[in-house]
Amino acid sequence: MRARRTLLFAPGDRTEVHPKALATGADVVCLDLEDAVAPDRKAAARAAAVPFLRADDAVERVLRINSPRSAEGLRDLLAVIEARPQGGVVFLPKVATADEVRWVAGLLDEAGLGLAIAVLIESVEGLENVAAILSASPRIAFAMFGGADLSAELGVRIADQPLLYARSRVVHAARLAGIDVFDVPSLDFRDLDIVRAEALRAGELGFTGKGVIHPSNVTVVNEAFSPSAEEVEKARKIVAAYQASPTGLAVVDGKLVERPVIRSMERILALANLTGNAEV
Repeated sequence: MRARRTLLFAPGDRTEVHPKALATGADVVCLDLEDAVAPDRKAAARAAAVPFLRADDAVERVLRINSPRSAEGLRDLLAVIEARPQGGVVFLPKVATADEVRWVAGLLDEAGLGLAIAVLIESVEGLENVAAILSASPRIAFAMFGGADLSAELGVRIADQPLLYARSRVVHAARLAGIDVFDVPSLDFRDLDIVRAEALRAGELGFTGKGVIHPSNVTVVNEAFSPSAEEVEKARKIVAAYQASPTGLAVVDGKLVERPVIRSMERILALANLTGNAEV
């Protein structure tokens, strides 16, 4: 289990920002070969970014390739396979069907690589198939909801209410598959109050983290997805009472505590331990 509260995007071709991105405190750093790179810079970005993939205990390293249905995406995949990194995550954009995931997973199997896979759900076809996509391979580590492209296909604004159904459906599928799920980055990244509010709303919907496109957003989003001191203390109290009960039931502060509540409390304590917040 890893903490996945923040996923920071950085352009794959800007090597000078890669070390800086790793030092921001983001749980996940993703070098981008897709939207952040101009068409005439794809080859240079690929050469600069593929070596970034490796096992890393401090920060999860991710490479967002171009769509595997495109020529650039195929070149990205071949470059990764030839480099043979022994850790990291390959992030697939615009995933529309489970077969895309299975095909990439099959290539990694054939190459004998232990890379994980992440998927971005950002199309109406991908949303329709999201449950099958997120359960397509045990290599899948996490998913992300992509609001910009999806809102354009749906013909709606990038706002909470028009995208509520889509967000909830992606969260539902991620929970069904047992994987973490990130909300789309805030486009109002210069207003930290808006970033904080969006992160808190995403947490209420069940997202485990949120993407960020500027280092200044990392601390705010990390805080939004970290348990507070009160939540940690409450979780400890409830788990202790449940464990001390000989019947498998407990009453805490006048409320009945059953196993589903305990699972939620255990997740809070696990995240607190992972983020160094266990002693609050």
